[in-house]
Amino acid sequence: MANTFLTPQVIAKAALATLYETTVMGQLVHRDYSSEFAAKIGDTVTIRKPAVFEAKEYVQGSGITVQNATETGVAVTLNHHADTSFAITNRDLSLKIQDFRTQLLDPALESISQKIDRDIIAAFHTDINQTVGLKAGREWSKPEALIDAGTALNKNKVPALDRHAVIGPVTNGEWLDADILKNHNSSGDTEALREAYLGRRLFGFDPYWTQNIEEPTDPDESEVGIAFHRTAVALVTRPLELPLGSANATVENYKGFGLRVVIGYDQNHKTDTVSVDTIYGIKTLDANRAVLIQGDASGN
Repeated sequence: MANTFLTPQVIAKAALATLYETTVMGQLVHRDYSSEFAAKIGDTVTIRKPAVFEAKEYVQGSGITVQNATETGVAVTLNHHADTSFAITNRDLSLKIQDFRTQLLDPALESISQKIDRDIIAAFHTDINQTVGLKAGREWSKPEALIDAGTALNKNKVPALDRHAVIGPVTNGEWLDADILKNHNSSGDTEALREAYLGRRLFGFDPYWTQNIEEPTDPDESEVGIAFHRTAVALVTRPLELPLGSANATVENYKGFGLRVVIGYDQNHKTDTVSVDTIYGIKTLDANRAVLIQGDASGN
């Protein structure tokens, strides 16, 4: 008999933990989540861009200048539907949740987190025009490329806090061999993303790496890394509708991530299945708050 504790709710909470722990880009960009209504793929929702204020010089006795907290509404289409479904047996459902996570759930959720990261990276590559990484001594293959990235963001008056840099595995290998990283110990960070963190803040950026930045097919081109402020791009998620007539289904959310888990019987294939899915949209909020890091990989 199946373990009565392995309900969709239990599975969904464990799945969210895995998604949160394994997503890199999804944690670094601006996130917008609301549980006010259940959505479906193709729906358009309106989100608010973070408010922008200007500090005024106060003159004694002149009174203060009250600014309106203008928040611009931005339409975002929920056009991504990530789904990972897998067959299970009664024996699978009788596992303890820790074993179920290790054998089935973690690999399933890692596939979803990788898809989310790849889609966010694609949005940066499509919408961002500012580029650094060619300057001598500050090539894409050196952490010093972030000096020029920081200069570009500074010129655009981008806030200094919440700046991140994300690079691919090849660039990561190059950077880790740089003296600036070899001569400093790891920060000992124990929060989520710790496996992706390069160990210390670099030139005003928190640096991370991800496998989801792919090597170019042209050997003369470099990987395309990204240096950005959190508010450059938004990941927008909404809860999915529960299927009609399914008692073994739930929707859970945590810190801007939402997942639906459905346990059902597939009549076509005569198997029990666990289906984990989520819908989301990605929107560039301000292209001036991000810079691409790329260059010539040929050595010429």
